[in-house]
Amino acid sequence: MADIKKHIVLFASGSGSNAQQIMAYFKDHPQIKVVALFSNKPDAYALKRAEAFEISSFSFTREEYKNGVLLRQVESFKPDLLVLAGFLWLIPLDFLQAFPNKIINIHPALLPKYGGKGMHGLHVHQAVLEAGEKESGITIHYVNEHYDQGGSIYQHTCPVDPNDTPEQLAARVLELEHTYLPRIIEQLLLSSP
Repeated sequence: MADIKKHIVLFASGSGSNAQQIMAYFKDHPQIKVVALFSNKPDAYALKRAEAFEISSFSFTREEYKNGVLLRQVESFKPDLLVLAGFLWLIPLDFLQAFPNKIINIHPALLPKYGGKGMHGLHVHQAVLEAGEKESGITIHYVNEHYDQGGSIYQHTCPVDPNDTPEQLAARVLELEHTYLPRIIEQLLLSSP
């Protein structure tokens, strides 16, 4: 019988806690499955998380990323959605053309604020705190040729306590990421033809 499930390919650069949540959420899903995880770091813990779920995992070099080798490998999995789950490299044009409106990212702040090159991890939360914001949150958005500038799909907020450390705020935002990213992926895939 042909595989009629929608396919997700994950990209991660680090620990992969969001990737873990996505893999767990879709583990026994009747219509969607995670088929592969790719990382630009051969020692990324995300790769071990994928192995634990018996999901194909690969690391790649910057050269493979830019010369089309990686694109052909990703295309072989016939993905319906590419999900950047803590992946820090800018997506090349050939990927954007091969997967139009099929690459999404999660950002740990309310875009358009606190996005762009270098705005990742604790840098984001430090900037939010220094600005005296009353709330922060997550933005799930489409990926384009610029960091954090693709169209917004979903935002969810959380309060910022003036006494928060960047680490405390990061933990609160990460809970939102883990809760909402798999659900939004599911909604996107089940609503697309």
